[in-house]
Amino acid sequence: MSMNSVNTNSGALIALQNLNQTSTELMTTQNRINTGLKVSSAKDDASVWAIAQNQRAQSTSLDAVKDSLSRGQSSLDVAINAGTSISDLLVQMKGKALAASDAGLDSTSRTALNNDFMALRDQITTIVSNADFNGINMIQSGGDTIYALANAAGTSKITVLAQDLSLNSTNVTVTATDSIGTSTTASTMIATLQTSIDNVSAALAKLGTGSKALDNHFTFISKLKDTIDTGVGNLVDADLAKESARLQALQTKQQLGVQALSIANSSATMLLGLFR
Repeated sequence: MSMNSVNTNSGALIALQNLNQTSTELMTTQNRINTGLKVSSAKDDASVWAIAQNQRAQSTSLDAVKDSLSRGQSSLDVAINAGTSISDLLVQMKGKALAASDAGLDSTSRTALNNDFMALRDQITTIVSNADFNGINMIQSGGDTIYALANAAGTSKITVLAQDLSLNSTNVTVTATDSIGTSTTASTMIATLQTSIDNVSAALAKLGTGSKALDNHFTFISKLKDTIDTGVGNLVDADLAKESARLQALQTKQQLGVQALSIANSSATMLLGLFR
């Protein structure tokens, strides 16, 4: 049997509980709309938040992998461009040597050809010494090998070996003192230069293969990071269309709750009529 009491208004207590619950839900919805997240902290959903944090760490680590790959790509681009220039110089030097191998050439022409040859030869040293990116030179003697990160744990790396394109190396067999001052030395130099051209081409092919490997892995890592970021979004992002509709419903429910509490609180006033 229900009891009318001025000490305990059960109807008001129930209405207040419902109003508080609605206010809590309304605050949650407003927070989701403000942040764009349905899980913004561990108290929202501890397990989902922990999973999302782990994946965010993975995504951040992949940024470091991409940076490492980008540095490797840049270093290889510099090395390949420098190597191509060296190959072009060797081709020009071969042309000079071939012209100087003519035994009937006059001394003036031979001297001019030799001067051109030595200038081209010395240019190779200049290119090698300046083929540097961020302190990495892949084509000098004792050049730097690239070790680019390949995964977020740092346990896998992509290695691209340095290729020595300096004078008197295994690839460029021309020495820093070679010349074509006589037809005999010029004739000998033709074969030496052809060997160097072939060696440099092979070295550039290796660098090109390494560059392609870095490019392909960079593309893969970019796609992997995008997939992880999308997955994190699926876990924690709020559906703003649904939250907007929910906000409207809760605001209406809150207004009704205030009305219900007001009605419940008026019951005590109604009891005064019984004593008139």
